[in-house]
Amino acid sequence: MKLLQKKRSKIIYFLLLLAAFLLGGCSSHKEYVSASTTIRDNTPVCLVPAADGITVYGNDLASLDASHTEDGYVMAAWHGEDKPVKLQITGPDYMTYTYDLPSGGYTTFPLSAGDGAYQVGIYENVEGSQYATVFSTDLTVTITNKMGPYLYPNQYIAFTKDSQIVREAQTLVAGAHDDLEAIICIYDYVIANITYDYDKAENVKSGYVPDPDEILALGRGICLDYASVMAGMLRSQQIPTRLEVGYAGDAYHAWISTYVEDQGWVNGMIHFDGKNWSIMDPTFAANAGEKELKSFIGDGKNYVTKYIY
Repeated sequence: MKLLQKKRSKIIYFLLLLAAFLLGGCSSHKEYVSASTTIRDNTPVCLVPAADGITVYGNDLASLDASHTEDGYVMAAWHGEDKPVKLQITGPDYMTYTYDLPSGGYTTFPLSAGDGAYQVGIYENVEGSQYATVFSTDLTVTITNKMGPYLYPNQYIAFTKDSQIVREAQTLVAGAHDDLEAIICIYDYVIANITYDYDKAENVKSGYVPDPDEILALGRGICLDYASVMAGMLRSQQIPTRLEVGYAGDAYHAWISTYVEDQGWVNGMIHFDGKNWSIMDPTFAANAGEKELKSFIGDGKNYVTKYIY
């Protein structure tokens, strides 16, 4: 236990100098004093995606509900036999996101590329790795709720008002005066209570989707699991959060970015040196040595974002 505490203290010292994050209620750091003298409201706000049937595309096999594109998401459902089915979304940035589409109800997918022209297609497996088009449609999207894609749950960041991660987040941030303090409360908890699962990382299958409550209960996971748990916690506290997937050096990896009032988007898990924000993510903070972390993180150029959820 003492060894674990010592390791955690060293990680925090070198990676969270956080002059803007340091609080009395969630850590022992004293550099940051919130400008607020009141405790922030920690009541969870769990937005619920809706397939209202106002704008629907599809056929007998599949449906695409685009009733709430202004909030930054679409919902899709597969009505055919239980088989591998893929959904692809190509946005105005020309990046194509490929998802597994399960049967048995609607699943939520974010429109991460902002306003513009999207193409959405659904494809069913016919043999081996071959897929046939079930249907495809074009959408012209104007997102009026700009933070919607980063506050609603989706396939990779699944939570409801009844989720354990939501209840845990509410407890963790109970003493926070502002969103910055809330972020560090949640961050400290995740890196202290989830360890990296090397066996899972070596055997994870393509299309893996994290279950945040399960990860929280197990206390271990891969990079996508860390990011999903933290993103779900923060979103339930009305802190816009992006789960990002890309490359950390040569390794495929996942991390998070958060939106902070008066700061804007802070890319990667947050590190503050007193003057500048720099990039970090929860997996490295929990599992790498201090020297390796400081050398690798640098100014953030080691991180290249490919997908945003």
